[in-house]
Formats: sequence, structure tokens, C-alpha cells
Amino acid sequence: MTRRLLISLCCALGLLLAACTTDANENEPDDVAAGTDAAADPATGAATDAEAVAQGDEEEDEGGEGGGGGADPADLTIAMVTHGDAGSFWSVAKTGAEDAAAAMGVSLSYQESNNDPEAQAQLIETAVSQGVEGLAVSAPNPDAIAGAVQSAVDAGIPVITLNSGVDSYQDFGAITHVGQTERIAGEQAGERLAEEGGTKLLCVIHEQGNVGLQERCDGAGETFGGEVENFQVTGTGDVSTTLTELQTKLSTDTGVDAVLALNPDIAVAARDAVAAAGSEALLATFDLSGEVVSSIEAGEILFAVDQQQYLQGYLPVVFLTLFNTNANTAGGGQPVLTGPGFVDASNAATVADLAEQGTR
Repeated sequence: MTRRLLISLCCALGLLLAACTTDANENEPDDVAAGTDAAADPATGAATDAEAVAQGDEEEDEGGEGGGGGADPADLTIAMVTHGDAGSFWSVAKTGAEDAAAAMGVSLSYQESNNDPEAQAQLIETAVSQGVEGLAVSAPNPDAIAGAVQSAVDAGIPVITLNSGVDSYQDFGAITHVGQTERIAGEQAGERLAEEGGTKLLCVIHEQGNVGLQERCDGAGETFGGEVENFQVTGTGDVSTTLTELQTKLSTDTGVDAVLALNPDIAVAARDAVAAAGSEALLATFDLSGEVVSSIEAGEILFAVDQQQYLQGYLPVVFLTLFNTNANTAGGGQPVLTGPGFVDASNAATVADLAEQGTR
């Protein structure tokens, strides 16, 4: 074979191969020919890079819908359903939730049941039916809302408890609890009142069936050392009646020399009742308001146990947003504590303006 013939045959073979390749590509879909779709690797059966990317995108979308990462904050609605009564305490918690929603770029649905556990359960069920992406609930009466919370968990909605529920959030299947340990807070309050010379303590309960309030009084009884009487009043729904009830009690039971209120509005009523009864009883309270801080500065209230309700509204919204967008969890299996702290004459001025602005 001559050199010229060999060169001619090689050229012909090259043209034939090029034509075969062109015909094969023409028979494939355009995206496969361009390398933009996926076929399995013929040697290993593994997906190509393009297929892996497509599968990853699909999984990310599914994860965003069910929580656990990948969601757009603008697509999220966080529901917060509390037993709140729109009073001075819960207005601060609501402000915290609203501020967090604005900061995180999510929508917030905030609902209160005014201390009605059945109404709270119904509000939770409504939030679940609306398909919210996160649910924050207070749990002063865990048994009453357990079924409603379970419906949220069954629907794949992440849940966080706040304020009350530190002993039940794990049973609910919640991610964490944001609040304080009520018995420990009560123990510290009872100890401080004992140090101030109290010998008979009136622990004022303003909500029936609220296990957290009972735990506060039980804790105070553990450390106070003297006699402790739990005293049920009408509550925040009728503060003037509550004031009369306290005034009558202090007028007829002159042995009471210390009063522990469990709510700032009740504390103000107790302050006025102590004065009207001519009592010299020490007065302390749980939780802050602008008027409570002013009364501490004036020496009318000894101290307030501060559980930072602004954080109790703020943090659950942040945690639920990050769970949906970045697969973050908080608490590590433990509650996230916001208290107890104490506001007294030594630091009242520091928080006075903030309390008046509604964030403490």
C-alpha cells in the first residue's frame, strides 16, 4: 500500500466517524446532547452531576415546605397562640414577637385566649388548619391544649412553648421552651422576702388552673420559712374587684406581713390594697410594667422577679424562622431560660425607660 493510499484511507475513516457522531447526537434530545440533563453513568449506574443537582434542588424544596431548612422567610407564617389577656405583661411579649417577625422578614399571626384553655386549643387548631410554618404556644394548662398541639406536630409543624410549659414541652414534641423555671423563681422570691423579715406570706393567684402560678407559690413556700397562704383572686379581668378582695384580706388578717403578686397588674392592685388597709406588709411581684418599676423606685414594691417577657415573644419567632430556613435548633434538649432576674431599687432606673416603652 502506497503512502498516498494510506493517507486517503485514514481521511475517509475520520469523516465516517464524524458523521456517525453527528447522527447519534441528532437522535438525542437537545438537552442531553448539550450535556444539561442526566443519564446514569454506564459504568457505575450513578447519576450524572446534572441529575444530582436536580435531585438536590427537589429535596431542598421539599425540606423548605416541611421545615428543617431551605425556606424563604417571605413565605413563612409563624403563629403564636398564648393564654394572654392583653394586659401589661402580654403586651410586651406581643411586641417582642412583632419585632422579631419584622427583623426576620416573616409574617406573624398572634392570638390570645384571655386565660381560656378551651379557646386557646381552638386557636391552635385554627393555626394548624391554616398551614402555618411554625407554632409558638404558652402552656399554663398543658392537658387542655395537648391534643391541639399534637395535631400541629402530626402535621409537621415545628412547635416551641413559651412562658409556661417548661415541664411539658418535651411531652408535646416541641423543639424547646423559652421562659423560666417557675419553682426556682418562686424559691428565690420566697428567700428574699424571708431575708426582709416576712413571717406570714400571702401568695396571690390570679388565674385558676395555671400550673405555673402554683409552682411559683410552692417554690416560695419551700424557702420562705414561715407560713404561706395561697390566695385566689378574681384576676386581671376585673382588677378593681381584685383590689377589694386583697384589701379585705389584709384588713381582717393582720398577721400577713408579706405579699407576693404573680402579675404586674395584680401587683399594682396589691400596692393600693396595702395602702388602703393600713397594712405594713412587704410587697413583691413577678414581672414588670412601667408602673411596677416606678413603684419600686418609690419604695412601694420591694422587688420584681423579671422573666423578660419581651424575649419570650421574640426568641420563639427567631428560632422557628431559623429552623425553617437554616435547619437550626436551639436549647440542645434543654429549655432556653430568660429568667429569673430581679429588678429592685439598685437597678430599677436602668430599666425604667425601657419598661415605659413597652420592651421590659
